[in-house]
Amino acid sequence: MIRESQMEKLLQGRTALITGGGQGVGQGIARALAAAGADVVIAQRRGEEAEREAEWLRETYGVRAFAQAVDVTQAEEVDRMVATAVEQLGGRLDILVNNAGGSFPKRFENHSDEEMAASFDLNYWSAFRAMRAAFPVMKAQGYGRVINLGSLNGVNAHMFTVAYNASKEAVRALTRTAAVEWGPHGITCNIICPSAASPQAKDYFAANPEMMQTILQQVPVGRFGDAARDVGPVAVFLASEGGGYTTGNSFFVDGGGHINGVAWRPEVED
Repeated sequence: MIRESQMEKLLQGRTALITGGGQGVGQGIARALAAAGADVVIAQRRGEEAEREAEWLRETYGVRAFAQAVDVTQAEEVDRMVATAVEQLGGRLDILVNNAGGSFPKRFENHSDEEMAASFDLNYWSAFRAMRAAFPVMKAQGYGRVINLGSLNGVNAHMFTVAYNASKEAVRALTRTAAVEWGPHGITCNIICPSAASPQAKDYFAANPEMMQTILQQVPVGRFGDAARDVGPVAVFLASEGGGYTTGNSFFVDGGGHINGVAWRPEVED
């Protein structure tokens, strides 16, 4: 767990909305932001998971923490999510973390139009809509920090996740463009491409230990990342005053695994 002294309350008085903040990388980022003093809203498809995390943050860090049950693939729910978060957080929204997303393994040629569209709804459109909804608030404040989660799958063109790869790379283009257009309003937009041991990753590697060892041999630091300890502090920096001159960048928080890529090859049906 991140100790308060590590973050020196860099985000005291700031407010944040994190999608998919109830587990995995999103949870790690939410905990790091709260440890740094930010009040947060956890938006999650499963409302009970969001509330459980919000309660933990309140008890652990003494910040204001709220929960929302949201399906980010639905446009009207995303708009409502942002409007409700602004209300919950007292009229401000300083930090937006678009973390919600997902993938499934399948060969390129076996993807249907519907599957590709669904992936873009989850990974791309959700981020675009949340950013669009948050922009007027951030512009009026003269301060905004947008942190979108990309993926090394897309950067390195990992096999059998074309829908995820394409949608996540679209998010990187979206982020860079927003960085250019919104910079004059005091809004920065950056991407984090993480490698951290989420619950799903742990389950996968438990069932595929040989792949886990092969990948670890290709990660220079020799271990998998921890969402709160390794990814969270990068998000805190980007969300802080100190990150105000850093925008339009992709941060590979992966122990160096992006340098030469890793042997990611899930099993798929022919």
